[in-house]
Amino acid sequence: MRSQGQVRFVRISAKFQKRCAAGIAALGLVWTGTMATALANEWLQHQNAAELASREAKVATAESRVDAYRDDLSAVADDLTRRQDFIDDMVENHLGTLPTVGDVSGVQDSTAETRRTVDKVSVAIPEASGLAKMEARQLAFVEGLTRLADRRAAEAESAIRKLGLDPKAITRNARNEAMGGPFEAFSRGKDSLDPRFEKLGLSLARMSALERGLEGIPNVLPASIEMISSPFGFRRDPINGRAAMHSGLDFRGPVGTPIHAAAKGRVSFVGWKGGYGRVVEIRHGNGLMTRYAHMSAFGAKVGDKVNAGDVVGRIGSSGRSTGPHLHFEVRINNRAVNPRPMLEKGASLLGAKRVFEAKQGGDDHSATHG
Repeated sequence: MRSQGQVRFVRISAKFQKRCAAGIAALGLVWTGTMATALANEWLQHQNAAELASREAKVATAESRVDAYRDDLSAVADDLTRRQDFIDDMVENHLGTLPTVGDVSGVQDSTAETRRTVDKVSVAIPEASGLAKMEARQLAFVEGLTRLADRRAAEAESAIRKLGLDPKAITRNARNEAMGGPFEAFSRGKDSLDPRFEKLGLSLARMSALERGLEGIPNVLPASIEMISSPFGFRRDPINGRAAMHSGLDFRGPVGTPIHAAAKGRVSFVGWKGGYGRVVEIRHGNGLMTRYAHMSAFGAKVGDKVNAGDVVGRIGSSGRSTGPHLHFEVRINNRAVNPRPMLEKGASLLGAKRVFEAKQGGDDHSATHG
């Protein structure tokens, strides 16, 4: 290296050169191995996709199933048994063990009758014995699933009553929800729907309606319970001093404090509403709506789906207000009800609900649960 008229030399030993060469070779091997692994994985993915497509192309048609029944009835029975085993395992893994006879009243037990049917079919048509056993297992499964649906409906109904609401009104409102479509009968010809399947359908529909209704009942405080400044009911109006009905709860707090959705639902209104000032309204189904008023800023827009605990706005003093606070209302079919029993008992009923998880904020202004 020449610098300022002087020439200096840097000597690299043969040992150092060999080490450098070995390092470069090792990096080359690692890179080659990585590329080979990536290519192999891609090839395997293509192979798996091709194999899946091939299997999908071989999905049994009606004609092939008829041929299978004709060729070997016992093989069909074995195949159906394996399928039923798979269904039973899936249900047990996801729903737990189905209730046994006697756990829930009102559901018949066909075990004895189906056992007699299996015995008679086995004697009269030995080759159909497997199918008769399969039918017996399916009927037992249907009755067990019906008991499970009834048990969950009973738990939801009990929780709704503890919150001071009428479960019958919940299910009645659910029947009035918008739905439709062309009518297609479940059964064809002279065959009618087995009453056990019909009972299962009705039980599942009732369970679904009650659990959806329970999910929409306020269970998360929209602000800190320690900051409630005015309860629900009659009071002296803070502006004109006259007796008046207060249709919600007031939560005082600094401007900008987060306001949390009290339950899962869909935002139906965001804007200015008379004395309420800046308002967000959330529909929770079954005629239930929550209103959050006097906001300083919005945190949601119309159409948004929100979960319990989501921030939907910020505390302010807009509208007819004497200072920064949240006015919170719960309305059922546009009739104001006292929110406090729902909020105080809601969190304690989470174990009975088993249909939602109350979301908690991750900052200093997390929703406070009752």
